[in-house]
Amino acid sequence: MSMFSFDLHKRKILTVFLLLLFVWSLLGVKWQDGVIHASGVGTASEIFMAMFTPELSANILALAFESSWITLAYATAGMSLALVLGLVFGILASGVLATRKSSRTFLKGSFRGLLGFMRAIHELVWAWLFVASFGLSPYAAIFALAIPYGGILGRIFADMINDVPNEPIQALQAAGASKLQCLFYGYLPSVKNSMISYTMYRYECAIRSSAIMSFVGLGGLGYQIQLSLDDLNYDEVWTFMYFLTIIVVLIDGWSSLLRKRMAK
Repeated sequence: MSMFSFDLHKRKILTVFLLLLFVWSLLGVKWQDGVIHASGVGTASEIFMAMFTPELSANILALAFESSWITLAYATAGMSLALVLGLVFGILASGVLATRKSSRTFLKGSFRGLLGFMRAIHELVWAWLFVASFGLSPYAAIFALAIPYGGILGRIFADMINDVPNEPIQALQAAGASKLQCLFYGYLPSVKNSMISYTMYRYECAIRSSAIMSFVGLGGLGYQIQLSLDDLNYDEVWTFMYFLTIIVVLIDGWSSLLRKRMAK
């Protein structure tokens, strides 16, 4: 049996297993009348009709601009720290700085495990933990974003570095370059564009996560959305939702422009 056939066979088994798991989860739900709220259709209709009539008063717009700035500031600060963590831990997790096979195995195992722990816990859970530690402080939001996103970036960066072709690195080593010189003149230049592109994508995700974390009381667009929902002001909810959408679209446009410039 060829390797392709073996991989295809494993995929079929995994697909069947996931389908069975999905069916089992559906059977585990008690599908009685209480599952659907009686007035849920009416409430949903009110929410979605408010999409076409957002609140555009001066006070709400000023609040939306202020909350957008807070959300953007949290995401930027959190991703900046995540980038530092991801780059340092990713390089160590790749094992390219190790001088012996045993130390390479130790570095890769230790730091990949650390990165796995960092990204295994959702940023909202980190936010609750840091709020309990620091209170409703910006540090709680920044650290709650930095840790899981640092774990994600570190894992991807490590894989990118490990996928660099060996020929350029062997040429540097033959010229007498050290491990550190191979890193700065061989590995990093080869993956720089991919790292920047993926970081920009994660920055866009961090903005959405920053808004979600605001629901724990850290301020920002998510906090305003929660307050408006509690007061049943669905027109205000959509105002804040549109501001969040605009931020994400602008970041996506900036990311696309940056990738085009790097491709030239």
